[in-house]
Amino acid sequence: MGGSAAARASVDHPAPRAHVAALGEALGWHGGLTLDYLHEDGAPRYIECNPRTVEPGNATASGVNLPDLQVRLTLGEALAGPPLTGRPGVRTHSALAVMLGAAAGGASRRALLAGLARAAAGRGVYAESSEQLSPLRTDPPSVVPLAVVAAQLLASPRAAWRISAETVGRYSIGPDAIATVAEAVAARDAVA
Repeated sequence: MGGSAAARASVDHPAPRAHVAALGEALGWHGGLTLDYLHEDGAPRYIECNPRTVEPGNATASGVNLPDLQVRLTLGEALAGPPLTGRPGVRTHSALAVMLGAAAGGASRRALLAGLARAAAGRGVYAESSEQLSPLRTDPPSVVPLAVVAAQLLASPRAAWRISAETVGRYSIGPDAIATVAEAVAARDAVA
């Protein structure tokens, strides 16, 4: 939902790496920055940008622990060597996000149940892929949010839009916050 992927495969494309480096340098960026993209033969088409590290599970599964790097950089540690890149082809997913996307796309209750069965059996998009948000084997309590959302979607698949809007509304930056930041930047620049 919202343009973000619910199933991911790690890739190694030089162009997005260069684009992120240029963007970070131009902004003087010191924190996490995430660009989601689709590609054709490695040429990116960006679909989402977040000024934070988002869903680092695939990177970690492919060999780059982004939260660890972020903490080390925040503590002022120098990172030696070339930038790290993960192993291409590592697949991860979020069954909860796949279900939300399917429901938002008009999937029936039967289709949602079939999707849950595929997730449990590791078939389809879930084949050779590891769960990132609800890894039941290593984090049994993570079944709770998955079960709550699944129950809401099975009761009414159209609830996907409400669930998504409520979730995004809790963390997104709205027009008022953007205006406040713009005013603060303008005031700072007027003083400088």
